[in-house]
Amino acid sequence: MPSAGDIAPDFVLKNQHGEAVRLSDYRGKNVLLFAYPKAGTSGCTVQACGFRDNFAQIETADAVVLGLSPDEPAALAKWIDKEELGYDLLSDRDHQVLEAWGAWGERLMYGKKYMGVIRSHWIIGEDGKVLDAQVKISPKKSIEKALKFLARSGS
Repeated sequence: MPSAGDIAPDFVLKNQHGEAVRLSDYRGKNVLLFAYPKAGTSGCTVQACGFRDNFAQIETADAVVLGLSPDEPAALAKWIDKEELGYDLLSDRDHQVLEAWGAWGERLMYGKKYMGVIRSHWIIGEDGKVLDAQVKISPKKSIEKALKFLARSGS
């Protein structure tokens, strides 16, 4: 699991159009990568729309946003259209990237344990190093902390 100061592990995943997206293609820009459990659910919509609604501030920090979940590309495309998200969502069907980044693990819902996405976000610097890692965070705190970090770092 990468933490602040580590080089972000590279990956290639399909976006909502089925196109390959490689994390290292964003070198030279800051990246706000967020992991969420399922497109279209309430908490995930709060998080995704929070980044959408603050996109101007994120762009001012010379950053791009990438969302990451185990959803199929078609489900991601549908959600982007519905919520008018202006950034790519990436499909990690086999959750290998989520596992490598520490965002896949045991969850508990209604007293039942299962394996799933642990809501998280990371800010990756222009040089590919992780600047901030927030694993197991609420949707609202994710937005708040990511925006504060980007503003504070002067990125």
